[in-house]
Amino acid sequence: MVKVKQLGHIVLRANDIDDSENFYTSILGLHVTTRRPTGTMIFMSAREDASHELALIKSGDIEDSSTHSLAHFAWEMESLEDVKEIHRKCVAEGVEIRSVADHGVSLGFYISDPDGNEIEIFYEMPKSSWPKDGYLFAGDFPDSLDGEEAKKLTDAEITSSS
Repeated sequence: MVKVKQLGHIVLRANDIDDSENFYTSILGLHVTTRRPTGTMIFMSAREDASHELALIKSGDIEDSSTHSLAHFAWEMESLEDVKEIHRKCVAEGVEIRSVADHGVSLGFYISDPDGNEIEIFYEMPKSSWPKDGYLFAGDFPDSLDGEEAKKLTDAEITSSS
């Protein structure tokens, strides 16, 4: 049986590719791994051992650039402190925090990149800390983001956000 290993990468259209590159490098700390010689596409990663997890392509440089079907994508952080640090950086740099969400087994927040793509930044507890019985996304994460109240999402909201 075939088994998917993990999300490989996401390609996003960027109206201003330089502005988007700056957002992903300065806010999230991604690094550029390579670029198309024409400057129309940038490949970025959070990891040193990956060719890319995110690629930005200048809007208009691919066929049918009018289709938008992405709800959001998420970056999982190594620790809750990393999530808090990015949250503080966003606040300091004027990046709008769209919401803070307690998903029960994870805690995170939502922002948008310069092109309006919704991004979740989150930390997920180790599986050994998950509830043994019951719904994993019940909304009882044992911490908060710098005192900001997390929204406990309903099933309908989780389904529409995922």
